[in-house]
Amino acid sequence: MESKFIGPLCAVALSAGFSGSVQADLLAREGGMVYDTDLDITWLADANYAKTSGYDADGLMNWADSNAWAEQLNFGGFNDWRLPFNPLVDSTCDNSAEVGGVVMDMGFGCTASEYAHLYNELGGVSYSSVLDSKDPDLDLFINIQADELVVSDGYWASEIVGLSYIDNHFHFNDGFQRYFDSLTEMNAWAVRDGDVAVVPVPAAVWLFSAGLLGLIGVARRK
Repeated sequence: MESKFIGPLCAVALSAGFSGSVQADLLAREGGMVYDTDLDITWLADANYAKTSGYDADGLMNWADSNAWAEQLNFGGFNDWRLPFNPLVDSTCDNSAEVGGVVMDMGFGCTASEYAHLYNELGGVSYSSVLDSKDPDLDLFINIQADELVVSDGYWASEIVGLSYIDNHFHFNDGFQRYFDSLTEMNAWAVRDGDVAVVPVPAAVWLFSAGLLGLIGVARRK
């Protein structure tokens, strides 16, 4: 005969396994990486790694070269890095433009792109550098290029607009997202899909589960 206590015990086990802590949005990972739990992507902690690694003298590259850098990157044992994604359609942006028959949302207030999401997570406020934020998550990253209101301080995004001469980018110096001449040299930041760390189940949960299975076995024998 099944014990009437098995159901409540299972509920307690689930509660112990999944309500022990509330995850943060950005989590530091070993080896210079940061995991975004909202988007399930991992960022390089170094926002100018193309320069600091010696790949490019100043870290500034055109759109094609920026993509090539991300695609050849092997970091932390992973070789599936890419440039972040900025969608062409984002109704949260405060402006849009049509170029060569392609309509692109742009401007301030964007939230749908991976760059914009990070800017907001780091406490960025439109028209202000993210480096002015007091958000403690800023300490997870180094070398974010966000000091000057110049085009070259932007970061190239990965998507292909469909026109050979323009592509999308994002500025961390003011939260501005827009398109620009793809031959212009800008910064590159690499991300990859998924986490880079396997999060183990806490030992206490394993012990509790083992005890629970024992109780269930006893209940079933009775």
